[in-house]
Amino acid sequence: MTVQIIPLSAQQFPTWIERSRHEYESDLITTGESPQDAHRRAKGSLDAAFPENVPTIDNAVFDVLDSTGSTIGYLWVGTDSSEDSHSWWVWDIVIDNEHRGKGLGRATMKLAEDYARSHGAHTLGLSVFGFNHGARKLYESMGYETVTTKMKKQL
Repeated sequence: MTVQIIPLSAQQFPTWIERSRHEYESDLITTGESPQDAHRRAKGSLDAAFPENVPTIDNAVFDVLDSTGSTIGYLWVGTDSSEDSHSWWVWDIVIDNEHRGKGLGRATMKLAEDYARSHGAHTLGLSVFGFNHGARKLYESMGYETVTTKMKKQL
């Protein structure tokens, strides 16, 4: 399957940021955070990443389109939080549920790698929630390696 990524317009950005915040909150709640803490953390993360409420070249957000031109998800890729300008990060990638399992996530990740490489990246990292087994399997099959593991136990 082929996909393309198209930069989000300034007009689309508020809708995207709300969707991204909501999805991140939901994931945090799934991991055991309270709804209030999840909201605070998700909002703070997005506010810090986009202080002027617009994407930039080194913190870019794209619609992911399938071969028919239909939007099937989104990609957020940019420099990571280290001081190394050659280290980039996939901050978020979402392929809508009905389009999963068709190779579109893999194709989107390849485009993320190409974008990061074209902007000077030597590495591309990402985080994956422990409950997201499908994504983890995809990333490992593409050569991504576990660097750190964060664990917790409900008491």
